[in-house]
Amino acid sequence: MKTNYKKQLKSLEELKKINLTNSIQRGINMAKSRNYTSKTLKRLFALSGNQCAFPNCNKEMTNKDNAQDSNICHIEAKNSKGKRYNSNMTDSQRDDYPNLIVLCVQHHDLIDNDADTYVVEVLKEMKQKHEIEITKKLSPLKTISVIDRVVHKISEIDIEQIGSSEIEFSFKPEDKIQYNNIKIYKPLFDEYKIYSSKLNAIYDEIDAEGSLKKIMLLRNIKSIYLKIKGQLGINSQADIQNQADNIIEQVESELLNKIGNDLDEENIEFAIKVILVDAFMRCKILEEPLP
Repeated sequence: MKTNYKKQLKSLEELKKINLTNSIQRGINMAKSRNYTSKTLKRLFALSGNQCAFPNCNKEMTNKDNAQDSNICHIEAKNSKGKRYNSNMTDSQRDDYPNLIVLCVQHHDLIDNDADTYVVEVLKEMKQKHEIEITKKLSPLKTISVIDRVVHKISEIDIEQIGSSEIEFSFKPEDKIQYNNIKIYKPLFDEYKIYSSKLNAIYDEIDAEGSLKKIMLLRNIKSIYLKIKGQLGINSQADIQNQADNIIEQVESELLNKIGNDLDEENIEFAIKVILVDAFMRCKILEEPLP
């Protein structure tokens, strides 16, 4: 009798997905006493891979034996007596995904006992690098399918249209990263720029069908970027350089908020990051380096 390896692999993947879903739910249940939204918790645990984000720590956060070790940590403290407190943040911002990181008990204590070393930028970069490693484990075939669906979803955002001055070519990513003074998101851009060819293949298919979704997508992302610039009161390149990572984070969050809940959170996140990096390279986010 022939062994149906594809069927076995599919069953194994389904089992892993069930176990991951159960782990995420345990983490969510444990955090009910806090003011985290369900969407924030789902995103946080899914993208952490249910592992401590501290470098070289693979401790699982929410399996049945050590669920008590699951720690949702605030990067900028929740109260004024905590570490890295930011008085300019609202309570909802403090409990939102960008300000949270999953760490085991030991490393939670470490970052709070050495706040001079583990400043906000260090923790955000730590989280970013950890999530990059987790998303690398996604199936490439599944990823392409998800990106395709996310492209269509983002293209349907009901947002004001910008002018018709379109830039359809990319500059050297490293030059634009340096020109805009990107720090926290630099590892993400360095890692994800290789996926642009996959996204371009989808764009080619869309163009071949005579669809305007590609143009609409890029215009929508540009509109979101311009809106955020206005909200932050940015009027110069110096302002952009001071807030580049904050701008990118807000654009990413805005895009994620426009996506429905019918896709797996980690797959949505991966697709959004690919689209975000591609839009950056097409000069829809942040500014072009001077010639």
